[in-house]
Amino acid sequence: MAITFTDRELDVMAVLWQAGSGTVAEVRDALTDDLAYNTVLTVLRTLQEKGYLRPVAQGRAHRYFPTVTQEQAGKSVLARVLDKVFAGSTESLLTQLVSDRSVDADEIRRLRKLLDDRLSASQKRRRKR
Repeated sequence: MAITFTDRELDVMAVLWQAGSGTVAEVRDALTDDLAYNTVLTVLRTLQEKGYLRPVAQGRAHRYFPTVTQEQAGKSVLARVLDKVFAGSTESLLTQLVSDRSVDADEIRRLRKLLDDRLSASQKRRRKR
């Protein structure tokens, strides 16, 4: 199942992932955009209908809990971007990431280590075959 979000839905999910849960009022207060209460409620209900949130009654309000993790969503969204924008080329995606951002030397070293570790693991799997 591909996890998809509109920009506004992603903003709301980011608030909920960070906080762990939230009511309409709490989410509204945490958003950088000044949205109407009903707008935030509509977004939360849409996310609930998509299966990404679980509401729990709390007095007269509902508290919304994410049912997908930030990591699950990230993998799904990144897979779509990789396929749709970069034609499946991880090299193009990585090039775009490191060339368009100010990536410091420490971060480049960490990225290199991740890539080296991945290469090493891949070579070990190949030898076992």
